[in-house]
Amino acid sequence: MEENNNPKNGSSLWEFIRYAIIALLIVVPFRIFIAQPYVVSGSSMDPTFKDADYLIVDQISKRFEEPERGSVIIIRYPKDPSKFFIKRLIGFPGETVEIKKGRVYIENVSKESASNETFLLDEPYVTYSKQEDFSAKLGEDEYFVMGDNRAGSSDSRIWGTLPKKYIIGRPIVRLLPLGKISVWPGLY
Repeated sequence: MEENNNPKNGSSLWEFIRYAIIALLIVVPFRIFIAQPYVVSGSSMDPTFKDADYLIVDQISKRFEEPERGSVIIIRYPKDPSKFFIKRLIGFPGETVEIKKGRVYIENVSKESASNETFLLDEPYVTYSKQEDFSAKLGEDEYFVMGDNRAGSSDSRIWGTLPKKYIIGRPIVRLLPLGKISVWPGLY
């Protein structure tokens, strides 16, 4: 006697489709708005991040709070927004970033007192630097970013300031390499 499996096969297929749709409805918005994976490519953030480090990037907190100076952020490359870079946030809108013999100074104009405050940036994460001089005045919604490996980084010194709209988020977890798993990697 022959068995009829059509109703069972049809319901299994329908269940698979239903679960696939539910998974897509959960995963796609999560990837677009909340968090996404990022693999470091290159040496511009040595020694903090190495080539092939696997990170999970928080994309939602940028909507609620301003990133802090010195934070590591994932950005879209302003010259080609299809490319992603990992850099450290150095300067904020309205500030002047000045590099003298490789040391970074920030001039911040206080709106309340109309006075200038200039300070040397403490950067314990920088081990590879260039003895260079550079200056940039940041406009409204412009940021200045640099790699930790200053001698080998393509950053705001080369391609200019970073518009706020190109900030993707910050790494919240480093998953690879296994020996360097950490939460909020890159913080000092």
